Amino acid sequence: MTTYNIPINIQDLQYYEHEKSVQLESGVLLPRLTIGYHTFGTLSKTRDNVIWVCHALTANSDVREWWGNLLGPGKLFDTDKYFIVCANMLGSCYGTTCPRSRNPKDHISYGLEFPIFTMRDIAKVNLLLKDHLNIDEFALLIGGSCGGHQCLEMALKEPALVKNMVLLATSARESAWAIALHEAGRMALTADPTFRENNDRAGAIGLKAARAQALLGYRTIQAYVKQQTDTDDDKIDDFKAASYVQYQGTKLERRFYAQCYYYLLKALDSHNIGRNRNGIEAALRQLTMPTVVIGIESDLLIPIPFQQMLAEHLPNAHFRSIPSEAGHDGFLIETEAITNTIRAAMPQL
Repeated sequence: MTTYNIPINIQDLQYYEHEKSVQLESGVLLPRLTIGYHTFGTLSKTRDNVIWVCHALTANSDVREWWGNLLGPGKLFDTDKYFIVCANMLGSCYGTTCPRSRNPKDHISYGLEFPIFTMRDIAKVNLLLKDHLNIDEFALLIGGSCGGHQCLEMALKEPALVKNMVLLATSARESAWAIALHEAGRMALTADPTFRENNDRAGAIGLKAARAQALLGYRTIQAYVKQQTDTDDDKIDDFKAASYVQYQGTKLERRFYAQCYYYLLKALDSHNIGRNRNGIEAALRQLTMPTVVIGIESDLLIPIPFQQMLAEHLPNAHFRSIPSEAGHDGFLIETEAITNTIRAAMPQL
């Protein structure tokens, strides 16, 4: 079982203990690995009814918490028909090995001695769980934001595994804009003088500030103006928008670990499916499975042109856009439109 304290209680969390070492893209060996994961529904006798869901940056493997409107009998992730699997990402603090895990060599938490890992490593870990569960086929591989990054890497590692794929609010490569936002977040983290301590509370205040900064990329100007504008024109302090980002920063600080967030931002920076594959276009040409690429029209973090580029170079892809005032977070919020879009484009599901 996991060798650290998970910051929140997660119901029905399962664990796979991978006792062998895992080589990361950097060449560093991770001596052993724990993977936290959730499953819903029942695996068929033919083992061909799997929907594999990849979660985004600070979510966890419990799909009910963040895509609950897609999960259940008769829904897109129909638990009467499909076996739904979601693995917690490498480096996250919700069940899988991360910087707060104890190093088996000395039984002390890795902290900032944890090895750097990439999006490709996260995909590799997901596939180790797939092997453990003895799954040879995904009826659907789906993810949004960096969940979509994972999908692309998983599909490139084992293209025959994936029968259908859906990518939401994602890209083939992390943009310079996103990397700059991540670096601003890391600057907030490392400005906290406790960040380099080796304990679960290290960098907690920096994490709060980093989350507040990140929110500016997740939503839109219009959404802030509409939802966070004060009605009292006489105010000179304590504005609603300031309270909102304080509140959201505190929420993450209470449920996540700063050192995990730091490493995950580094992993996001590494995302580039063309690395050592003769470029992005050559990599995308390898993915011939039916694919729906969905963009959120108001997304500022991974804008529509990034999804259009994916659809242009994937051999069997359809691009669809969804209107939303929510910005990047629309891939979490617009569940009815997402359901309708996928069902219309993939009636085979």
